[in-house]
Amino acid sequence: MSEFQKGLVWIRRDLRCTDNATLAHALATCQAVYVVFVFDTTILDVLPRDDRRVAFIHDSVGELATTLTHAGGALIVRHGDPVTEIPWLAKSLGVQAVFAGRDYEPAAVARDRSVARSLDELGIAFEGIKDQVIFEASEILSAQGEPYSVFTPYQRAWLKQVRPVDLAPHGRDADRRRLAVPPTGSGALPSLASLGFEVSDARRMAIPAGESGARQLLDDFLPRMAHYHERRDYPAVRGPSYLSVHLRFGTISIRTLAREAHAAMLRGGDDGRGAQTWLSELIWREFYFMILHHHPRVVAQAFKPAYDAIEWAAGQAADADFQAWCEGRTGYPLVDAAMRQINQTGYMHNRLRMVTASFLVKDLGIDWRRGEAYFAHALNDFDLAANNGGWQWAASTGCDAQPYFRIFNPVTQSEKFDPQGRFIRKYVPELANLPDKALHAPWRADAQTLLDAHVALGRDYPPLRVAHDVARKETLARYAVVKTPAVSGKRDDGLDAD
Repeated sequence: MSEFQKGLVWIRRDLRCTDNATLAHALATCQAVYVVFVFDTTILDVLPRDDRRVAFIHDSVGELATTLTHAGGALIVRHGDPVTEIPWLAKSLGVQAVFAGRDYEPAAVARDRSVARSLDELGIAFEGIKDQVIFEASEILSAQGEPYSVFTPYQRAWLKQVRPVDLAPHGRDADRRRLAVPPTGSGALPSLASLGFEVSDARRMAIPAGESGARQLLDDFLPRMAHYHERRDYPAVRGPSYLSVHLRFGTISIRTLAREAHAAMLRGGDDGRGAQTWLSELIWREFYFMILHHHPRVVAQAFKPAYDAIEWAAGQAADADFQAWCEGRTGYPLVDAAMRQINQTGYMHNRLRMVTASFLVKDLGIDWRRGEAYFAHALNDFDLAANNGGWQWAASTGCDAQPYFRIFNPVTQSEKFDPQGRFIRKYVPELANLPDKALHAPWRADAQTLLDAHVALGRDYPPLRVAHDVARKETLARYAVVKTPAVSGKRDDGLDAD
């Protein structure tokens, strides 16, 4: 029996109709359901006018609108501050409840509280629905009832607790008959230009948008999942799923991905190892959501407070080093290739996220927060919890982070994970003619090798910003002054980028 006559579903990080827990709940509890998406000016106004993420969202919203229309409903599209737009729309439609997928970022939590207060004054209910995670907040706790701060026991508890019902899709097609069209119409989807953005074809993401794009990528990945554990560390190999941006904006549900991985893991055999590794990365995502929920201070502070006492490099020299890192001019080919990849495409391979983060913090001695902010600006799949968790892991300031004395060597990482230099040659073409042996550390090459490859260091390719061996000693001294508990150092990578 329906609880409300009319309800409004506010779409945010769930740009889909399939397996949308919020939409399914509203359709099950309301006689008529309206659906709205708000192009949030409080977010959009601070973005660059050619932000490729906005184009991805715009395309995905367009597909969602078409899907809802075909199902007999419509998508209401607004452009403004949702704190005022949602209560106004709810009142004008005469709904009794507004439904939204719960968001766990501090700013989003504050926004939703403001919306809920305004709705309450109007006598309208506000219901948050779990959708973007399998387990949220305090659903996974230790035997002592405390949130975990180490991943491995959290993962064991997650796997022990998960049941088929947790991974089951939400919603029935029969319920879609309750989708409603607003009396005054929903209005046409505004153009990117009318939203204040102009994203060229060259700037757009290289992956398809919307539910159909997510399904296309998943179908491509499933046959490769069995080899995920073997291929995921090599940036020149098609190892990842490339679904991170779709998971970020909810064009596919976490239940769909976890269900595929969990089923393959249980089957074992050739599929089991890769599926287990991929599912582990999805669980890391939930672990960082849980950390952000229980410790919102990590947005600006180290998870381990003692590390906030570290004196990071500062001044003009540090600013110049930071700019060189941002632009891919450090003199280390793998680091530079990775930074050029993120600048050109908005994507960076997971292994390289760790290498570049380690280099900024432990070779250049620059505060991890500066790198975190740069990635937040540049990454298509930027997610606050994952980005913060990954950077604090690399900086050794976070929960279950690598120990401070573990410092990635950018040359050995290059030799191990891009041995033929295929990735480097793609993004650092000025070094393309160097032989494999010289490509990873061109400053070690003899004069004739450089001459034959038409490379003059300092002219065609920048000299080293820092000597790794020297920087390593300085980093050990910088961290040694901090008194911290012992750490295991067992984990050897950060949150995956897919």
